[in-house]
Amino acid sequence: MYTSHFPNLTSSVKVGTLKLKNRMCSAPMGFPDLTEDGCLTEGAIAFYERKAKGGAAIVTVSEALPDYENGNSHARMINLQNPSVLPGLTNAARAIKRHGAIANIELGHSGAFASGQTDSIEGASSKLSPEEYVSGFSKQQISDTVKAYAKGAALVKRAGFDMVMVHAGHGWLLHQFLSPKTNMRTDEYGGVIENRARFLTEILDAIKQECGRDFPIEVRISAVESGENGISLTDSAELAKILDKKADLIHVSAGGPDDFYMTHPPMFAKSRVNVDYAAEIKKHVSIPVAVVGALNDPEEMEDIIGEGKADLVCMARALVADPDLPKKVEQNRTDEILHCLRCLVCHAERALTQTRICALNPEIGREYEAKFTAAATRPKKVLVVGGGPGGLQCALTAAERGHQVTLCEKSGALGGNLRCEIHVPFKEALSKYISTMSRRLELAGVEVRLNTDVTPEFVREFEPDALMIAVGAESLVLPLPGMDSDKVVLATHLEEEENRIGKHVAVLGGGMVGCESGLYLAMKGHKVTIVEMLDDVAGDTNPRHRPALMELLNKYTAVRTGLKATAVTDEGLKCIDRNNAEVIIPADTVLSATGLRPREEVVDSLRNTAPVVEIIGDCIKPDIVRGATFRGYHAALDL
Repeated sequence: MYTSHFPNLTSSVKVGTLKLKNRMCSAPMGFPDLTEDGCLTEGAIAFYERKAKGGAAIVTVSEALPDYENGNSHARMINLQNPSVLPGLTNAARAIKRHGAIANIELGHSGAFASGQTDSIEGASSKLSPEEYVSGFSKQQISDTVKAYAKGAALVKRAGFDMVMVHAGHGWLLHQFLSPKTNMRTDEYGGVIENRARFLTEILDAIKQECGRDFPIEVRISAVESGENGISLTDSAELAKILDKKADLIHVSAGGPDDFYMTHPPMFAKSRVNVDYAAEIKKHVSIPVAVVGALNDPEEMEDIIGEGKADLVCMARALVADPDLPKKVEQNRTDEILHCLRCLVCHAERALTQTRICALNPEIGREYEAKFTAAATRPKKVLVVGGGPGGLQCALTAAERGHQVTLCEKSGALGGNLRCEIHVPFKEALSKYISTMSRRLELAGVEVRLNTDVTPEFVREFEPDALMIAVGAESLVLPLPGMDSDKVVLATHLEEEENRIGKHVAVLGGGMVGCESGLYLAMKGHKVTIVEMLDDVAGDTNPRHRPALMELLNKYTAVRTGLKATAVTDEGLKCIDRNNAEVIIPADTVLSATGLRPREEVVDSLRNTAPVVEIIGDCIKPDIVRGATFRGYHAALDL
């Protein structure tokens, strides 16, 4: 007889008139593949449908603007004022609901951060911060916006959405009214929390009036924000009491306009960051409370529900890394969950290219085309060489498409160069990634052979139909005097050689691996100096991850830029600065992190040994995890 390991997460709960199939929900996350005039594309619809197919109880379509003309802050937001938006909305609601999920949509307005067609930028009051001034919403503008929200809600209800989320957090317009930091009004919309919440409650009343009392409304709030005079938990508890009579669900997040890492916790933040806030809010209301923020561990989420700290758990990035997480929880398959790294690649890529991708899940951003990927018409005998991320993904995808796959790894463990950081606490998801991929290979029927060196003779004897070469890259060691010293440890070997690292460490190379490894050692108590020849460090990290990393580097390590290493000596690391002056960095250990070199010799030796030969990942050009997983995935699709 089947028994759920997670009875709390898989139990049903009511939100207004709706009965949810479980307690795991997809939080709003914008998908920028929209038309220029703010309509949903097939790609965007597939992005949200994939989460519904994965078992989420509620799937929330993000960034829909009832007042697009005045509330649009960045490219690719859904325009509810565009008459052409209705078909896409309808298809999105249908796509979500056909998998048994509740179709929800987030309604928002950028307020003081809008860059729409109006001549002026409007906020709650004339002063947004001590240095920044904006004109305040007039009462007429408040009235017009209330009507726009009601009209927008009616439109999405017509399209088939089951409920709406009113976004009143994260620094957007309604947050600007709720926060005493940005609301300096002296009229009935400023002052005490009842007044600061008036705009929000008028919107809620208008939506209920327009759509009916049985049309549920979720309100997303920031329970706290940073800075002097920001929203406090006391404020939010009072706000919750007001919302208890107006809304059907309170969604607890945190952070204001300057709090990106509060609203999007990086890998350095603890998990469950907002749970205590939700627990306090829940004490004051009778309606359900949802919580979001660095949640992806089923055991933790089960406890959150079981301990009564929240009624629902919401995930955004976790369901990008693995949209099937809820379904795997329901089926007791949690060892197959691909855990989010919190590397912020998904957010960085939107800022850089206006696309949405994931470092670990190569399906993200191509969900629509993935729906039409056919199984192999003629199963092939496939040999994958190398157990790093590219080889792992290639082997898994090939096996899932019906091929007979064998993966050979020269070392005694899977993971490739990722293994150098698997023991680093803030990179613990890498260890989970390797174990999860190993489990998924097992379930897919992939034969894994460790401690197996693949030579041309091995390939010819094996006789594969396709040879997938993913042998990765090795450490690039600078030809400096003393680099053969026992003082030198390669960053790629940190896992196995950490026990011989001394108290004072000079990290040679200020790229991501050097910086993160140095930070880890510094947080363990070593005295770490990061040495970089360029003017800055961590230049190869994405622009969302880098500021959080730099903050910690500045706290725990010494960073020396503009230094060129010349030798490893008994004293430490000898360098010269830009004026050719000699500089000695005292060190017991020099951690070499000067990059990677593709294993071209191995690749060249295996060329022309099989009818089909594909080269994957770092053995072409060293890249981040995302590049290897994408190439491995698509190489397998091409078979």
